[in-house]
Amino acid sequence: MQPENEVITESEPLPPVERRRRGIYILPNLFTTAALFAGFYAIVQAMNGRYEDAAVAIFVAMVLDGLDGRVARLTNTQSQFGAEYDSLSDMVSFGAAPSLVIYEWAMRDLGKIGWIAAFIYCVAAALRLARFNTNIAVIDKRFFQGLPSPAAAALVAGFVWIMLDSKIPGHDVRYVAAAITVFAGISMVSNIFFYSGKDINLRKSVPFSVALIFVAALLAVHYDPPKVLFGLFVCYALSGYVMTAWRLLKKRRSGGARHTPE
Repeated sequence: MQPENEVITESEPLPPVERRRRGIYILPNLFTTAALFAGFYAIVQAMNGRYEDAAVAIFVAMVLDGLDGRVARLTNTQSQFGAEYDSLSDMVSFGAAPSLVIYEWAMRDLGKIGWIAAFIYCVAAALRLARFNTNIAVIDKRFFQGLPSPAAAALVAGFVWIMLDSKIPGHDVRYVAAAITVFAGISMVSNIFFYSGKDINLRKSVPFSVALIFVAALLAVHYDPPKVLFGLFVCYALSGYVMTAWRLLKKRRSGGARHTPE
């Protein structure tokens, strides 16, 4: 019971609570949505048996995914929402879509081996994205820890595309398809470092020779897109292993030279 002599005073007003802005930036998220649509389109086309369209859609998603982050940085529209949305889009476009496309095209006849290989890739993509989100503040931004999911997706989709372009049915290369799928998945969750290219400053002037190299690369891709793109991403996927082997060899040689008796 409240005492009679207690004076009831008006409570002090609480400090105003800062409301979180609910708006989102339109421009970078449009690119992310377009990349998500391309991944979804790849899945639909694979279900309809149009595997070449599905493979091309994954490459389109990769281009769009590369643009959304750069657009956000150039226009100063980065946000936590955009980062989370981009990860979810990547899981569809570079995790679920490639594994389903190559499974439907080549690995369905392998039974358990086929869907296990596809699942290894899919779960590896999810783990790769989760690790990237948690390590983004501590890892050297010049390198990726593990093969980035867009490159792994390009490796899988590029194999499908180049085989279709060469008129080779998926049934004839089903074991090769499973091996490439598992290799891409393991590479994503490995501790191998791959060059990211994030230290390239688009606002900085470059020598004229760099522009010529860029034009030559575009012409090569235009000449034979399946072979050139697949070759480029095979080289990129192997580059991390080559650089790691080279560092280990140099370290072993320097250690051996240091302990060599005179």
